Amino acid sequence: MSRVSSLLALTLFAAIPATLAAPAAMAAEKPKQLVLISFDGAGSNDLWQRSRDIAKRTNARFTYFLSCTLVIDRASAKTYQGPGQKPGRSNIGFAQTKEEARIRLGHVWQAKEEGNEIASHTCGHFDGGEWTSQEWTQELKTFRNVLSNAWVANDAAEQEPAGWQDFVKTGIRGFRAPYLSQGPALMQAERQAGFVYDASPVTRGPEVPEEKDGVFRFGLPTIPEGPQQRPIIAMDYNLFIRHSAGIENPSRSAEFEERAYSAFKAAFDKQYDGKRIPLQIGFHFVEMNAGAYWRAMERLVTDVCGMQDVACVTHSQAMAMLSGNETTASAGLRQALPVSAPSSGL
Repeated sequence: MSRVSSLLALTLFAAIPATLAAPAAMAAEKPKQLVLISFDGAGSNDLWQRSRDIAKRTNARFTYFLSCTLVIDRASAKTYQGPGQKPGRSNIGFAQTKEEARIRLGHVWQAKEEGNEIASHTCGHFDGGEWTSQEWTQELKTFRNVLSNAWVANDAAEQEPAGWQDFVKTGIRGFRAPYLSQGPALMQAERQAGFVYDASPVTRGPEVPEEKDGVFRFGLPTIPEGPQQRPIIAMDYNLFIRHSAGIENPSRSAEFEERAYSAFKAAFDKQYDGKRIPLQIGFHFVEMNAGAYWRAMERLVTDVCGMQDVACVTHSQAMAMLSGNETTASAGLRQALPVSAPSSGL
């Protein structure tokens, strides 16, 4: 063998390990798959306990979009007045008693202490699509005022946690509009109210959250569902409407659970095996169709949240990771995914 041939053979031999190592190196750089599970309203105390238990058991962290009338007892309802509404009106009601409200406040604090996130869903769950900036500001300010005074108002001043006031003032950083209804005045009002992210948009498929004017925009995606794989917003209420026209049908609960789980898992698998864009799925504190969608959610988080390269996180945690400000894994997220992405709402 000539000297040139020998050098060529050595060069090719040396190149083989590097070539074989390349896919492994690329795989090592793949970001964690983020899964964001959230709950709107956050009312039922039984479901507060159940969701907290699920989170602890599956190593998940949830975001709770709390409606503030749920910590006002019915006898005190007229202390709340929504924009353009009569005092004492709320589309989702009030706590029936002060004791119920106190138990709910305890869940709010304990969930926060366990690493979950409390965010705002306003108070009376009204459609603010046509509200002015002043009306949004009124409702967002009322939300913090109600929570700030909640322990005192429910005859439990001595039970108020030491860090409650700071939590209400600076620890509630996110917002989701009732009915996902956003008007042009919302963004200015929520910035002024101290919110750093909004989870009201809807996107055609999972998208990387977009930062706009200092507010991160987390969109609930549409995902394929059912025999015909028609797109639907990844939220229990939308499944409830499609499956049974919003009418309880417990006889088909197992069927609806399987359809929901299959849709959630397929959406997860597509991102996990692909670009690993964060997947967001929304729920309510209502067991629609005899609990079909909560059971599907519990199956999903049980199956995926313990995986080494999956993180079931809150919106604030996801925001930090996407910005490269949290864990070592977030560096991979920052490299693989842009911090901002074009929005494509419905």
